[in-house]
Amino acid sequence: MKIPTITGVIDRRILVNYRVDPQVLVRILPAPFEPKLQNGYGMAGVCLIRLKHIRPRFFPTFVGIHSENAAHRIAVRWQEHGTWREGVYVPRRDTSSPLNTLFGGRIFPGVHHRSQFHVTEANNRYRVELVSNDDATHLVVDGKLAENLPDTSIFDSLQAASDFFEAGSLGYSTTRSPGQFDGLELRSFSWKVVPLDITVIESNFFHNNPLFPQGSVAFDCALLMRDIQHEWHARPLLYAT
Repeated sequence: MKIPTITGVIDRRILVNYRVDPQVLVRILPAPFEPKLQNGYGMAGVCLIRLKHIRPRFFPTFVGIHSENAAHRIAVRWQEHGTWREGVYVPRRDTSSPLNTLFGGRIFPGVHHRSQFHVTEANNRYRVELVSNDDATHLVVDGKLAENLPDTSIFDSLQAASDFFEAGSLGYSTTRSPGQFDGLELRSFSWKVVPLDITVIESNFFHNNPLFPQGSVAFDCALLMRDIQHEWHARPLLYAT
């Protein structure tokens, strides 16, 4: 089923980013994806996004739903009809919304897992704690607004980081059918990021030694977006080749 264009507001979006040995990502990524590199590293992370007034584009605002969501993502590229494309591969989506859980992967793109979110926002500090109902996802992020990226970041500037992640607007998610990926494109009507200074970061995905051997992954930076009008557009299924 082709879903209508979905519109709403990104009330808050935190991009938590790790730099990763690309050979490790090669072992994780399914075909046809391969890592998109930045200064010799692969980039992966979690998007923590609170959505408001989400509804089909021509519906009134008051019928829209609100939800907290998380998407584990890896920056990728792939060939499509002989042309290189780029975006993100999403191996896992979590949500506070029962509707997203029920209809994700059926009516609209991406299988969503029901999760509990605990969010605190005050005095330019942001804390998000996430535990999924199936106990597969555990995540804690705590940080405050900053003026610059960490000195250890592989990005030369905030603009370079912004450009890299803005290019990842097209995401493909795992589905219930092996080798088949749901496509969803985010179109933001404005794009502005500011740095976050992260004081606490816990992730059972990225701090998993069997998946990411010691020394193969390190926190790089975090970015914040607020109050972004946007649309979601479904894209055709992508198949492993």
